[in-house]
Order: sequence, then structure tokens, then C-alpha cells
Amino acid sequence: MTPKKIKSFGIIFKYNHAPAHAAAEHLKKCLSAEGIDVFMEEMCPYGFEKSNDMAQNEYDSIYKNIDAAMVLGGDGTLLGAARIFGKYGVPIMGINLGGLGFLTSIPLDKIYDAAKLLIEGRLEIETRLMLEVSIVRASKKTNSEKEILTAFNDVVINKGSLARIIDLEVLVNEEHLTTFRSDGLIIATPTGSTAYNLSAGGPILYPTMNSIVMTPICPFTITNRPIILPDDSIIKVAQLLESKEEFFLTMDGQIGLSMRWDDSIVIRKSDKKMYLYKSPYQSYFSLLRTRLMWSGNNVLGAKTAVSSKDN
Repeated sequence: MTPKKIKSFGIIFKYNHAPAHAAAEHLKKCLSAEGIDVFMEEMCPYGFEKSNDMAQNEYDSIYKNIDAAMVLGGDGTLLGAARIFGKYGVPIMGINLGGLGFLTSIPLDKIYDAAKLLIEGRLEIETRLMLEVSIVRASKKTNSEKEILTAFNDVVINKGSLARIIDLEVLVNEEHLTTFRSDGLIIATPTGSTAYNLSAGGPILYPTMNSIVMTPICPFTITNRPIILPDDSIIKVAQLLESKEEFFLTMDGQIGLSMRWDDSIVIRKSDKKMYLYKSPYQSYFSLLRTRLMWSGNNVLGAKTAVSSKDN
């Protein structure tokens, strides 16, 4: 995605977080002084989903006319914003006021320098995959009544409250893959590969890859391993055995729905993309080393330096 001239700007800040609110207010003042129209909003406790349709339409009319947005908070704040801005292709920059910060990778002390680079069109924008989640309820009469949601990080299918495993049948492009006997299943984008997927033993994918990773949670059979699929795969998941107990579907750790055993879930690449401003201060590999506390010893670089000196 090519950066464009910024005329209007959105600032989203972490819910009930005084430092984020203060930083947002000051940034709004600075940008307004430059003649930029600024819309500022506090993140709702559960993202931007509005219960009032009229309020939602009003906010949507604002979001789709914003040229760029900055999110002040943690990765959870950015995930909530992504599901809204992803509808309209608005690029987002994440400022870290949270924990790990894989998505909100720019430190707070760089906020004004980063905003200046953004407005001047000097920052690279990365394209990230999003997932479309279709929920087909057995109680619905027609397929047209299915629920359709969006996820940026991951889709997680979990067992109920009782300590028992669930049997999840998985089809990929209408072909039976396997039945996972496990505590659940994670279907993640490359961006979400460093979230729950990583904790469950799944691989890290470079965030701009065109792939989807599927990782069972605590599988009963040790040979049930994570699998990486091309992003044009259509994944269908259903609970295999009849049960009175509900299981749960969660998108990005923020939107949760209870499911019956005879409901099914279809996951595919969304037509919408997420656009993120790339940090000018560190590479993705540097981010991994920092956040995951990997060794920073540059052995190859040191050897190269010694060889050059000897020559």
C-alpha cells in the first residue's frame, strides 16, 4: 500500500488508561495545529462494537473518511481498532503503552517523531492477512442466516468448563484432514502466530506471509502437530460427537460466542486487509529478539569483523 497525503487522522487510546488519554490529547493538539482534522476516541472495554445501530453508523461514517490512525495502548487495543479500520483500508500505527507489544511496537517516547514521518508519507505500510469467520448454526433454517465475523490475530475453538477433551473434525477445501482430540484448536494469521499460537507450541510466521497456521491445544495424540496452510484454504471445523455441553469460539481474544455440538465454523481469508505502518526504529527480527528475550550475541557479525581486520 502506497502512503498518501494525510488530511484527517484518527487517534484511538486504551480504555480507562490515564497516560494514554493524556498522550492522545497532546498529540491531537499538535496535529490540529498543523491543519489536520483529528478524530479521537477511547477504546470501549470490548472493542468498538456498538450496541446501538445508529451510533455504529455514525462512527462508521467517520472511520471510513480517516486517512490514517494511531493506536495508543497494547496489542489488545490495536486488535479492537483493526476490526473497524480493516473495513475501510485505513492504515494503523501502534504506540506501545501495554505489555509485549508485537503490534504496538513503537515506544511512547517516539510518538511525535513517528507521527511526523507518517504525515510526511515517509513510512512503509505492510499488508496483513485477516480472517473471515462464518458460523453456521444448526438451528438456522438457511445458510443465508449464518453469522459472519472478522479476526485479525486468531480464531480459537475451546472446550467448555468441564475438564474433558473435545473431538474437532477439520476439513480443508472440503477434504477431511483429521479429527483433533484436544482442549481446542487455534487458527491464526501470520500476525497472530506470536500470540496464543506461540504459547501452544505453534510456529512463528513472518507477518506478511500469505499463510494460515492451525495448532491444536494440548492434543491427546502427540502426533497431532501444527500445520501451515496456504491462505486460499477454506477450513471447516465441527464437533464430531453429540454433546449437551457447549464449546466456545473466540476471535482475537475479544469476541466470544457459545456453540452447540451441531454448529459448524468456516474460516477463510477475508477480502479485507489490515494495513500497518512499519516501525522505523526496529526490524521485525529485532522485535522478536527483544520481546522473546532471545540472545543478542552477534556471532557471525563478530567473526566477519575479525576477518576484515585480519585482512
